[in-house]
Amino acid sequence: MALVPPFPDRADDTATVSSVVELLEVLWGGGREMDARPVSVSQLRVLYVLAESGGINLRTLTGALDSSPSSVSRLCDRLEAAGLVQRTASTTSRRELELHLTPTGLAFLADLRSARERALAEVLDDMSPAERGALLTGLNAFRTAAARRAEAGADVVPVARTA
Repeated sequence: MALVPPFPDRADDTATVSSVVELLEVLWGGGREMDARPVSVSQLRVLYVLAESGGINLRTLTGALDSSPSSVSRLCDRLEAAGLVQRTASTTSRRELELHLTPTGLAFLADLRSARERALAEVLDDMSPAERGALLTGLNAFRTAAARRAEAGADVVPVARTA
């Protein structure tokens, strides 16, 4: 299958990165069939934030997602109905609820990450050690730059996992 660049008339770094993102979306698309519960991109962002936080209130989650409280609440309602998220009484305030991943939610993310890592490993296995090293160097620099932009308040999709 021949790859079509997203911007055929541009050969710059942005076009290259965009095409790689599209390829990753295709590679990871198989993860959606992995489970009977389809999860939207927005819901997946919620799961990633909750996995990193270990449990937060709705206000903090809303800030992390840079969204409206009503939208985030509806996302959490759907995730709770799917058994992936649970609301519990806050240990610090009787007026707040904390959001946590359920064991099912944790298992869902673990399975999704495992499937993604298997798909990536197949591609990485086709690269030389030097090519893999260059890729990792570039990705680490990209993550660092994105984190700087996020800290400065720029519009950046939050980095979900830095392990």
